[in-house]
Amino acid sequence: MNELFGTLSDGTQVHRWTLERAGVRVRILSYGGIVQSVEVPDREGRTGDVVLGFADLDGYLTHPEPYLGALIGRYANRIAGGRFPLDGVTYALEPNNAPNSLHGGPRGFDKRVWDVTPDGAHGVRLSRVSPHGEEGFPGRLEVSATYTLDADGALRIAYEAVTDAPTVVNLTNHSYFNLGGSGNAGGHELRLAASRCTPVDADLIPAGDPADVTGTRFDFRRARKVGAGYDHNFVLDGGVTEAAREVAELYDPASGRVLTVATTEPGLQLYTADHLSAPFAPGDGIALETQHFPDSPNRPDFPSTVLRPGGVFRSETVYGFTTG
Repeated sequence: MNELFGTLSDGTQVHRWTLERAGVRVRILSYGGIVQSVEVPDREGRTGDVVLGFADLDGYLTHPEPYLGALIGRYANRIAGGRFPLDGVTYALEPNNAPNSLHGGPRGFDKRVWDVTPDGAHGVRLSRVSPHGEEGFPGRLEVSATYTLDADGALRIAYEAVTDAPTVVNLTNHSYFNLGGSGNAGGHELRLAASRCTPVDADLIPAGDPADVTGTRFDFRRARKVGAGYDHNFVLDGGVTEAAREVAELYDPASGRVLTVATTEPGLQLYTADHLSAPFAPGDGIALETQHFPDSPNRPDFPSTVLRPGGVFRSETVYGFTTG
């Protein structure tokens, strides 16, 4: 189902698409590729919304900073100093998380209106062209994200991109999950298939080599309460894969809802939303951002985010919903 959701100040219309299957209802906006809501049942069969979102377009325009539910690009996470080298040229980006570039810059993919078309009976395909030089990134990038509800109600997001010049690409979805539907999510239990994480400096830029999580607060290889104080990249076991494999499980003991995350990506940024502000409160949601590592364009030792003409960027993440 497609309906008008709102209108931007320049007259551009924003539409909302609703997908329903297997007891799951997902609403997606053409503005920012935003996942506005995900409604799933709890262990008693009661349906609740498990992602943070706003009821109207003005909420997203007034409070852009949390990136609620948004499609993030051209480069998710941080690039140190807003600069990176590629083929002997240094590209300067506009710092929007001083001194770094964050989530593609001040007008990243999360603030663009995407073209949306149906994709089968249970999916929609969002697409746009990011012109050469947009937010300082080189190359004309043709990019798409296809949102599909699988037969079991899992939300699958498949990304693709091609370029006419060498560039860097790192895409993710920035939903904040609260499996209880409200309140603080710090009591959720998390399991991650990650034996290492990347230590960061004061500006949240990776510093040094990935570190073993054994004996630290970053060890989620066995499920435990998430708590607070995380905005860190975890190095997922297995690295980049062709098919999505399960890398995370989030469980809310009160509602019984379980979220599983499968991905082809090598990293997952765990953010416990400690800086959320009104109308939300710190800790109201947990972001599990599947992606390549932060600052990879400045770290040749990290998995590459470079995309060249003739190549195709592909990435897939699947969010599954059950109860336990």
